[in-house]
Order: sequence, then C-alpha cells, then structure tokens
Amino acid sequence: MHTEALVQSILVPLFLILLTTVEDTLLQSVSQVGGVCKFSSESSLRRCRTPDGKICSGRGKCDCGVCICEATDPGKFYGPRCDCHDWVCSTYDGTTCNDRGYCDCGMCECDEGWFGDACQFQEECNLPSKKSKALCKNPEGVVCSNRGTCHCGSCMCNNKDNRGLVTGRFCECDDSECLDEDTGEVCGGHGQCYCGNCYCASGWHGDKCEFQCDISPWESKRRCKARDGKICSNRGTCVCGECNCHDLDPSGEWGDIHGDTCECDERTCHQTYDRYTDGYCTGHGQCNCGTCDCKEGWAGKKCEHPLSCSLSLESSMKKCQGTSNWPCFGRGQCQCGQCACYPPGDSRVTGKNCECDDRQCENISGDICGGYGYCSCGRCICEDGWFGKLCQFPRSCDLSKVQSKKLCETSDGVMCSGKGSCHCGQCICRPQDWWVSGEYCECDDRECDKHDGLICTGNGLCNCGNCECWDGWMGNACEIWVGAEY
Repeated sequence: MHTEALVQSILVPLFLILLTTVEDTLLQSVSQVGGVCKFSSESSLRRCRTPDGKICSGRGKCDCGVCICEATDPGKFYGPRCDCHDWVCSTYDGTTCNDRGYCDCGMCECDEGWFGDACQFQEECNLPSKKSKALCKNPEGVVCSNRGTCHCGSCMCNNKDNRGLVTGRFCECDDSECLDEDTGEVCGGHGQCYCGNCYCASGWHGDKCEFQCDISPWESKRRCKARDGKICSNRGTCVCGECNCHDLDPSGEWGDIHGDTCECDERTCHQTYDRYTDGYCTGHGQCNCGTCDCKEGWAGKKCEHPLSCSLSLESSMKKCQGTSNWPCFGRGQCQCGQCACYPPGDSRVTGKNCECDDRQCENISGDICGGYGYCSCGRCICEDGWFGKLCQFPRSCDLSKVQSKKLCETSDGVMCSGKGSCHCGQCICRPQDWWVSGEYCECDDRECDKHDGLICTGNGLCNCGNCECWDGWMGNACEIWVGAEY
C-alpha cells in the first residue's frame, strides 16, 4: 500500500504537469493560424483574465489568449491563468505535504490514512488523551496556544475564515501579518509566509513583498557584496542593490552598523556595549569604522590600557585572560592586568579573571539548578537522584520504554529530532554538539546572535536560536547594558 501511494504521489503530479503543457500547446496552436493570432487584443486578454480582473493573475504575460507564466523563486506559477503555485504545500521542515501526499495547484492530496492542509494529521490515533495533550503544549504549557484543538499529539489550528492564517506546530503563528493591506493577498502574491514573516520571490522585496527591483538578483548581490565577499558583511539585508544595515539601537536612531556594505561595526569600539554612556574606546579614543584611534597616553584595541601602567599591553592582557580566549572571560574590563567584573555589584560574576558566572546555573525561569542542586563557579552540583547541566533529569523513571519514547518523538515520529537520546520522556541532546537544544533537540543555538565572539555576549541564555537576556541587559545579542551606572 505504501509503495502504491508513493508511486501515485510521483506519477500524478507529473501527469498534471504534462497535461497542462499539452493543453497550453493545443490552445496556442488553435488560437494561431500561420503564426498570426486570430483573436483580437480584447478577446485575447479576456481569455487570460482571472475573475478578479487580473491578467494571468499578475504573474505572467498573455500571448494570444494563453498565459505564459513567470518562473520565479521560491516556486513556479502554473495553470491556465498562472493561478497555481505549490508554496502552500511546503511545510516548515522543507517537505511537501509532509511527504504524505502530493501537491495539486497549492492543495495537498493526502495519502490514505492522513488528512489536513499539509497531511499532518493521522486518521487513526493510538495515543492516550493525556499524552496527546502533553505533545500539544507550547513552551508556556498552553495547549495549541489556545488557538486550536489537539488531535493525536498535533494541533489543529482554528481557521474560521478558511484562509489558514493560524499556523505553526502549536498554532503560535499569525500569518495575517503577511497580508497585503491593499490586495489582501498573502505576501502580495509574491512570496511565502512563515510564521508571520514574508519570504519574497526573487526580484521582490518589502515587508509584504510589495516592491519590485528594477535590477537582476545577480546585480543586486554584486552591489551589496563587501570586500570580504559577504553580502552586506553579514550585518544587513540586501534590497535591490542597497544594504539595509541591522541597527541594534532600540530607539531606532542611526546605529553603530553602517557603511555602503555595512562594513563598519562600531560596537567593537565599546568596552561594554552601552549606548547610553560614552563607552566608545573606553572614553580614551575615537571610533573610526569599528577601529579605535587612541588618544595620547592610551593603547589597546579599545584604548583600555594606560601607557603609564608598569605592565606592557600584552602582559596586561595575558594576566587578565587566564584560561580564556577573552580578557576577563568576556565579563569584565582589564585594567593594568586586573579584572573589574561587570555588571558591578553582581555577586554572581566573580573570580580573579571573572571566570565564575553563576548566572549559567539559572534556567529561563531563574531557577538555580532546577531546585535540585547548588551552583559552584557557574556549574551545577546536583543532589542524589538528579543529573544534567541544570539538574533537570531524574535518575529514576516510572515510565516504560514505549511510553518514554512516545513523549520524546516529534510530530513526524523522529525521536529527539535524531540529535539526542530519550530518558524518561525527556530528550537529552548530544553533549558533543553544544549548539543542539530544545525540548526535542530541534533548536540550533548557533543561530543566536554574537558580540565579540560570545553567544548572547555572555549576558544571557540562548533559547532555541534567540537570546534571553539577564536583568540589566538587552539587544539581539544581550550586548546593551541598561542597568545602573558603573
């Protein structure tokens, strides 16, 4: 049965594409005699016009009553009036209809035993109600984000308008944010919406993919390429040949990242990144496109070293580094071979080289070692019966192996996303892959922003690709200090 379904999922779309091609060819041959169109211009356009008045849905050209559809990313339009595309059949993991069916003009035709817009629901369910409900809870513990119902461990999102605008594994996404205010189309009909954000087709840009470039994508990238070959120096977004630099200033004013290709990053001139004080070059120099030009009597990458110090710059930095690659472990300021840890007065950051950071023992909720241990120089010492980086795993287990495995499986049936092992219904992600995290090891913490080479600048926790900052810090990389003055 599975083989038959697989063959069907391959042959049927091929047959539809072939049929469409044959239909277009036949219509083209009938409409033309001797290479001359026999339709009047008005009649030709009428045949290409959609019910809402658009010619070829605005995605192609009309040639003697036949639509010639444009081939664009992220998908190709097809159909008699270029009104078909398969974007909506693509799921968040990159599959089409979750590999349980085939796509027909933007609609999933599911294999036997599956249903749903993306063939995500199984008709027969063997999961107990309690376990099914547990799989449907979002990180805050709310079933389907109160925007859907739970079916066999998967959320069926409420979409009363039949437009499918409530999406996501836990119905956490609101794709109405992708609707173009003028046309009402998702991403203006020129892109795909993922969790409220538009990903535009080639040649289109804007929050709702409403603007079109007058240059080719190749030329656009060429203009945005920095000297190191990176597009906008990896610090901005290329839009029609111009770089929109990422500005981390919460006030929205001109930021520290600038230049034609965002090549200037003046955050590197801060000893501790703090927009609200004169922290450039430690107050002893001027920042020039990310490089400190020090005043007389000062030296160092950030003009932090007084030449009056009895130690050389190299000796001072070496004394401050200890066993780290960064002076003061990236948690303090090196002053003539001695570390001043920050934030000032925070007893959790201690040590000769600020090497002890007891904030590392806290989870997102602020609990220390999960309440089952104590913190020693940034590491949890767990009580008997508990283990894990934050003492979050109990050694004893009341679940059977089958029950435990069910709780560790993702919605597509993969245990711990293939990146960890299962213990008592909880995933233990591979320790050698430090960047893998999440309830099902589905997160890549390498996606968290860095500053000075440190993830979340060492001032927060990486939570599934996003920095969760500790008190007193903010910014994409927790690099902005907004607490008390030093």
